[in-house]
Amino acid sequence: MLTWRNGGLALGLVFLAAVLLVKPIGVSTQFVIFDGILWDAVNPSVVVESSEAKSGYASPNAYLNKSGGKYAKNVANPVNYSFVFVLAMIGGALLSGVLRGGVARAERAMPQIWRANFGDNPWKRYAAAFVAGFVVLYGARLAGGCTSGHMMSGMMQTAVSGYIFAAGAFLAGIPTAIYLYGKEA
Repeated sequence: MLTWRNGGLALGLVFLAAVLLVKPIGVSTQFVIFDGILWDAVNPSVVVESSEAKSGYASPNAYLNKSGGKYAKNVANPVNYSFVFVLAMIGGALLSGVLRGGVARAERAMPQIWRANFGDNPWKRYAAAFVAGFVVLYGARLAGGCTSGHMMSGMMQTAVSGYIFAAGAFLAGIPTAIYLYGKEA
């Protein structure tokens, strides 16, 4: 049976396996890489091969060119562990939705606390989730990483920055949740 304890344990084991076998998990950078792929498809001069760059690739865009063109290389060759990991997450979410009955069932299973605070409209919930996701992703890029990279992988590696990030996330998230979900179900 899937409980929060079992889910937390499984998540911890996945993060531990990733750190031990490949590298720490972090996903927000891959959205930048995806943007770069789309940009490069429209303007092929965004990423170019360069013998002077540490990675072998360069970009006139400072962000893609940082770390010796590391991001530019990932734009040019996106089939790598991190990008495939993000695609697998999306595929896993789709598979989970299909296996549990799809969107129609999700609409019926809308949490009572959401209904009490915002009503029954599923599209309102989808729009709020999209806007919230955009804000979180924007903030993750401003912070140089996401919760999986800074907090989960960072704390697992006992990085002080991971603990600071976690404290900040909870210091902002808890009051926001209390404010948004003030009405009880």
